[in-house]
Amino acid sequence: MEFWDIYDADKQLTGRTMKRNDWILKDGEYHLSVLGVIRRSDGRFLITRRVMTKAWAPGWWEVSGGGCMAGESSFEAVCREVFEETGLDVSGAPSELVLTYHRENPGKGDNYFVDVYRFDMDFEESDVKIQESEALGFKIATHEEIKKLADEGIFLHYDSIKKVFE
Repeated sequence: MEFWDIYDADKQLTGRTMKRNDWILKDGEYHLSVLGVIRRSDGRFLITRRVMTKAWAPGWWEVSGGGCMAGESSFEAVCREVFEETGLDVSGAPSELVLTYHRENPGKGDNYFVDVYRFDMDFEESDVKIQESEALGFKIATHEEIKKLADEGIFLHYDSIKKVFE
């Protein structure tokens, strides 16, 4: 069973944990998620398409990410999530924590912070090994192509993370 750390409104650990997806958070409590954007030297980005069995936003495009497990740093979590979902090891690539944002879902038990990292790494399409339980496929896209998907309403989190594509 997977556990997540619980954070306060200042993104400080509370010393408590919760079961993954067990939405028990009180208002003012948060869990931590991560997103990893991989940028190649040609200025293109790796994006994946969510499987149709996802309860939320099936078939939409996104960047790799997920929940930060209890005791794990956000950098460790983003490296793990990117590797699990794409087969790419970004742990040694030049990287930057570009931004952190948060979402409030009052009374829903699901408030969260999201740390968004950008990794600069060249790779070939043949290097990408998609986790089929998570993604239908992938593409190497320009910022303009990603923005077009967002304008069509089928790219997750774009308004919150568009800065990372600049």
